[in-house]
Amino acid sequence: MEIKTFGVIGAGQMGNGIAQVAAMSGLDVVMNDIKNEFVERGLATISKFFDKGIEKGKLSVQQKEAVLARITLSTDIKDMAGADFVVEAATEQEDLKFQIFRNLDQVCRPGVILGSNTSSIPIGRIAAQTQRPDKVIGMHFMNPVPLMKLIEVIRGIATSEETFKITWDLSVKFGKTPAEANDFPGFIANRILMPMINEAVFALYHNVGSREAIDTVMKLGMNHPMGPLALADLIGLDTCLAIMETLYDGFKDSKYRPCPLLRKYVEAGWLGRKTQRGFYEY
Repeated sequence: MEIKTFGVIGAGQMGNGIAQVAAMSGLDVVMNDIKNEFVERGLATISKFFDKGIEKGKLSVQQKEAVLARITLSTDIKDMAGADFVVEAATEQEDLKFQIFRNLDQVCRPGVILGSNTSSIPIGRIAAQTQRPDKVIGMHFMNPVPLMKLIEVIRGIATSEETFKITWDLSVKFGKTPAEANDFPGFIANRILMPMINEAVFALYHNVGSREAIDTVMKLGMNHPMGPLALADLIGLDTCLAIMETLYDGFKDSKYRPCPLLRKYVEAGWLGRKTQRGFYEY
């Protein structure tokens, strides 16, 4: 199947980035969310990305206009009826994703692939919500999407070879480097990354060091571009907690137990950059 129209469910931090790279690759994009203000905010974020690139001389006004012209805003999931490939990038909540996939299965044509940008929920469980489990796959982009090169491509137990190849080739078309992962909670990226972040939170919780000291050790000692606590703020502490809970529930292993301090911050509404307060103030 030739992919001309690409659908994105969710216009937030990940969704608008996915919509942007799809539009930059030449595809027509339908970016959907539940409220008009959300999709307009997503489009404004894309516009700001281009404005910064234009200021630096890396992008042109013509490129910006071409990309924005390819993006259609939507608040009705039925608008995905014309999409040739859809990626869901909603909040990392299992029940929400399940409902979205049940709806997409009803709306989208039978041959359309349904991808999920989930960062931890097993693809097989998502695929089971549909009548097309062979057409369901994980397509996990990294944040920030326009700048990060990796896409984890995750096969569910029922994902067909054709679905995998189309998704792999689409990742390359987006200018990304795909990496294949099998269907376990957290896949590759977050099975390694999130326990590290969680351990950094435990180090803060136990007063092993200050937030600055913990991040400095990881930046200068391990050559990480960003410390784990600052990275958690960028990702969103609610997302970090949700992933740790998925790992803990999936493996029933105490090494994946979320740090109480992480839970405390989320319960207080300190979610990181998006709320101006997490482990750091913004």
